[in-house]
Amino acid sequence: MVTHPQTGLIHIAGVIDRAEADMLIACGATHLGFPLVLGHHKEDLTPEAAAVIVSEFEARAEFFLITYLKRAVDIIELCELLKVGGVQLHDDITHDEIAKLRASAPWLHVIKSIIIRAGATAQADEMVELYSPHVDAFITDTHDPETGATGATGKTHDWAVSRRIVGMSPRPVILAGGLNADNVFDAINQVRPAGVDVHTGIEDIDGRKERNKTLRFIAQAQHSFASLEPVQATMPRS
Repeated sequence: MVTHPQTGLIHIAGVIDRAEADMLIACGATHLGFPLVLGHHKEDLTPEAAAVIVSEFEARAEFFLITYLKRAVDIIELCELLKVGGVQLHDDITHDEIAKLRASAPWLHVIKSIIIRAGATAQADEMVELYSPHVDAFITDTHDPETGATGATGKTHDWAVSRRIVGMSPRPVILAGGLNADNVFDAINQVRPAGVDVHTGIEDIDGRKERNKTLRFIAQAQHSFASLEPVQATMPRS
């Protein structure tokens, strides 16, 4: 089962190989994600390669799957292959399938994405109501109308919408979308999420995570979380 620190959760998504996982953990990262079976994005590694990384580093960090899979059976199969205890679901999985996922894999920490689109606040509200009984947390991320991508866009969204979701959701909320070391402090203070998720914001021009950007991001996020009152600081499961 995925555990979460009191000071605020920091997810780092898009681990591409063993060397990168080692560097991120050395920088203080504790929760690392593998994007696999994706929509608009190319996979960085195979499920088998990801499973090897998990087996090597599982004592030093917690790993989770990031996927656009829609069927409970497929999600569970991939999580079991990777031997991860958490999953971020980034596609429009049906209510029935996510309920089936919860019933079939109660050990799995399930995070459902809410993609923030311009002028679609009501849709976001409906998703919170629909999925809350079956998930452990939500993650708000950015829709890119130019590419159709829903995540890993490198673009921020209207943080006021995410702040609204934090205020209304009975589940903890993770903030994602265009975060980097320069804006994460303000993002946390404005949105007051339970955690943050970074992907492209700490990458260099070659697409690999960069050590100094990672160190700065983690330091800024931890500093901002420490300055907040304990609002949604943990991720309990009902």
